[in-house]
Amino acid sequence: MNRGLLLILVWLAWPAAFAADRLLRGPYLQLPSSNSMVLRWRTDVESRGYVWYGTTPSTVTNRTSHAGRLTEHVVQLLKLKPATRYFYRVGSETNRFHTEISEDFSFVTPPVAGTMKPVRVWAIGDAGTGTTNQTNVRNTFYTLYRERPCDLWLMLGDNAYPEGTDNSFQRTVFEVYGRVLRQAPVWPTLGNHDALHADSPTLSGAYYDIFTLPTLGQCGGVASGTEAYYSFDHANIHFVCLDSEDTDRSPDGAMARWLRADLADNTRDWLVAYFHHPPYSKGSHDSDKDSDSGARLGEMRRNFVPILEAGGVDLVLSGHSHVYERSLFVDGHYGTSTNLAAHMIVDARSGRVDLDGPYTKPAGMVPHKGAVYVVAGSSGQSSGGKLNHPVHWLSLNKLGSLVLDFDGPELNVRFMGDAGQMRDYFTIRKK
Repeated sequence: MNRGLLLILVWLAWPAAFAADRLLRGPYLQLPSSNSMVLRWRTDVESRGYVWYGTTPSTVTNRTSHAGRLTEHVVQLLKLKPATRYFYRVGSETNRFHTEISEDFSFVTPPVAGTMKPVRVWAIGDAGTGTTNQTNVRNTFYTLYRERPCDLWLMLGDNAYPEGTDNSFQRTVFEVYGRVLRQAPVWPTLGNHDALHADSPTLSGAYYDIFTLPTLGQCGGVASGTEAYYSFDHANIHFVCLDSEDTDRSPDGAMARWLRADLADNTRDWLVAYFHHPPYSKGSHDSDKDSDSGARLGEMRRNFVPILEAGGVDLVLSGHSHVYERSLFVDGHYGTSTNLAAHMIVDARSGRVDLDGPYTKPAGMVPHKGAVYVVAGSSGQSSGGKLNHPVHWLSLNKLGSLVLDFDGPELNVRFMGDAGQMRDYFTIRKK
């Protein structure tokens, strides 16, 4: 074969073998620990994915990659320093997907577990509607984000309407929350709409394909052996994510047994649990009716709330009902709303420092000293209901999301509306 013909053949083959890939999704952050972080992104053609990173914009010279040529790129950065900002670029052999090196493409590693430092958490429920309601709620938080970014964020289920497909996640998650996805790790739980194209027993479907979640206790807590439910630590906070949709909810099932073991092992100062189906709601779903949502609300209340309260839980977050509901400081309410008794109300005040004072409880994980239950399923739509559950101090048919600010022995929670309003707030103080 003459040289000219060889060059022509190489030139014709170039687009297929070495075409510059385009970024279709991400980057987004997963599986954070004090010394590691996972970055994920998607490209239109297969390539070997690279991450360049460093602690200043001028030192983004460290490089790591995954093996093989893929379109779904998952790269883990190791040997990072705790509580340190890292700047990064992602790309391939032929392309780097962004040229600027700024805080817009950076993250801060969590501190060593147990460290007491201020932590901000954003929580959204039933957000992925793809509507102006969703973007307005997001924009309110982004205003706060400019003042003080979040360290992590929680998705409380029904993350991608209408049916949790990959396209639904692209349209209602990745195209909406790109800024925060590339700067703060997201920790999701499975909702009923997400489960239409996902299966927890086999860990298959869009939800499980998209997220990288801990199965081996990589981020703190006891290994669950599944991405359907898990725990993790951030600073002096222990988070527990349960699967109220597609995992056995019986009191002696694998998830309940794991939860008992995880909470028995927990030594952090704060305990936050989250799952999709609320134990107390009179919104677009009714927790008194086992005919609602296949008895999932009642089963979480009867079978899992007792375990959480025995473990000293401070705050429980859910979605599913497209409203905002916030409880009194309670313990021991495992029946229907008509069974709420006076001894189950630890503190009937508002929990507002400027009104009648914060909720207080002993430091540490002391069992049965009170917790607040919040339904925050209105981050993309609000659809009402009777809103008259007696366990709740406040119930609103209003759009919004939650901002949690931990600072040592104090937790301040705000429900921020879709036009910048603070619609509710309360404080829990440990002493």
